[in-house]
Amino acid sequence: MHVAAAAGLGFLLSVLWFDLMFDVQARHPRTGDLPADVRDSIAAYYRRVTTAARPMNRLIALAMVVTLGALVGEIVTGDVAAGFAWVSLALAASAIGLAAARTVRNAVRLGTQADDVATQTALARRILADHLACLAAIAIALGLQIAA
Repeated sequence: MHVAAAAGLGFLLSVLWFDLMFDVQARHPRTGDLPADVRDSIAAYYRRVTTAARPMNRLIALAMVVTLGALVGEIVTGDVAAGFAWVSLALAASAIGLAAARTVRNAVRLGTQADDVATQTALARRILADHLACLAAIAIALGLQIAA
């Protein structure tokens, strides 16, 4: 279970890293609307990875489920000290929950570019903030798994 949990967290961390390579474009300017080329770049990425990549984009959802299952398995089997296992599960579940509840929906919506400029800008900035929160949670969980 421990190896599966760590591998799953590592995979999710790498997915977040790739997403952030596009998301960071939303950092500047900090106020006002993002330039068209920035919006287009981020939207094209999310259109590819959320819609055009089917069925491969389902691999990420599968990795999330397997990772959560492995973390629960650690708790049940006692493979890892309870504190490490519970905190890892809480961190992973919070990041995965955020992605499922809001981030993926926003990424799909941004990928369509159907909204006005202000809404696209807000979506891009919200996705960036979500991914930074998820990156921190998954990185800490992975660090705990390595330490365990």
